[in-house]
Amino acid sequence: MKTEQSIYFQTGEWIKKSDQNLGDIAQIVFLFGNKNLLKEQQRLDEVKAAYPVAEIVGCSTSGEIFGEEVSNESIICTAVWFEKTTIEIVSAHIDSMDESFSIGENLAAKLDKHRLIHIMVLSEGLNINGSELTKGLNSRLHNRVSVTGGLAGDQAEFTETVIVHNRAGEKNLVLAIGFYGENLQVGYGSMGGWDSFGVDREVTKSKANILYELDGHPALELYKRYLGDHAANLPASALLFPLSLRSKAAETSLVRTVLSVNEADGSMVFAGDIPQGEYVRLMKANFERLIDGANDAAEMSKISLKNSDPDLAILISCVGRKLVLKQRVEEELEIIREVIGPKTTMTGFYSYGEICPIKPFEQHCELHNQTMTITVFKEN
Repeated sequence: MKTEQSIYFQTGEWIKKSDQNLGDIAQIVFLFGNKNLLKEQQRLDEVKAAYPVAEIVGCSTSGEIFGEEVSNESIICTAVWFEKTTIEIVSAHIDSMDESFSIGENLAAKLDKHRLIHIMVLSEGLNINGSELTKGLNSRLHNRVSVTGGLAGDQAEFTETVIVHNRAGEKNLVLAIGFYGENLQVGYGSMGGWDSFGVDREVTKSKANILYELDGHPALELYKRYLGDHAANLPASALLFPLSLRSKAAETSLVRTVLSVNEADGSMVFAGDIPQGEYVRLMKANFERLIDGANDAAEMSKISLKNSDPDLAILISCVGRKLVLKQRVEEELEIIREVIGPKTTMTGFYSYGEICPIKPFEQHCELHNQTMTITVFKEN
């Protein structure tokens, strides 16, 4: 495997950041960038001219990751050439959140072929129920194939996200990349680092990812009470206070982030399901634990590579982490670099949701919020 990276800034030029020349041989190019830049067809034409045979995929972000650096007004371009691995990319348009399960199921069905090793998903970030998307993927794959990925971002605006697939970014698109061949090793890890506080609250009324009541009271009213002055900046301020969802059927907890609020009926829309009858608790940031979580995710991702350095690492971290870490956000990237090694190509983005199995070697994917999720690739 070989990689080549370049960056486009609003100054109007691509700056090459590596010595490789993969122009005519790169099979796939990842573009993670500012929403408005990705919507410019000229930018895509320039990438296609540089890599004429490559599939071009990517998404808008809440911050772009290049190595140990984070930018907000750029496009990070990472071209990849596999020596012995093949890829296939499928996509689907989503009109309603209600289609999330079927889209996940259908995308997995199209890729579920001989020698499939891994699937990476890049999804619309707002008009999607990430929990149902992962359930649809799992329903077809039956824990035989690992899946990672994430939901596109839009800084902290929650206005519009776009997906790139061989043309300028468009909204309401979900794509999945299939990796095929026995020579590819894929590792992954996902960890958070938030502290829960307050008491457990029962979800007394909900529908899929819409939360109406906690302990019999309007959810938004209760949430505002906890947020205090931060309530005036909803839904963006909710990124600082996610919910921990404790399932009665499992020992683990998942984190859920608010996507939008409805003042009329007091409901809240989350990136993933909030099942009725389950219990939730508010969470708040702990700076040191967020950095430790990034370290743990990196270590988890290397376990399946037998602790050898990967060729490529794709990092998908939640926008909420970026808002908390602020000017120190690059510290979570620096700690990851220490774990995965100095020669590994690192790219990725800050997202509205992350997709990954909960534990190494498990292949049942889940939607996460407020985590650092890392996917590493090494070709033998």
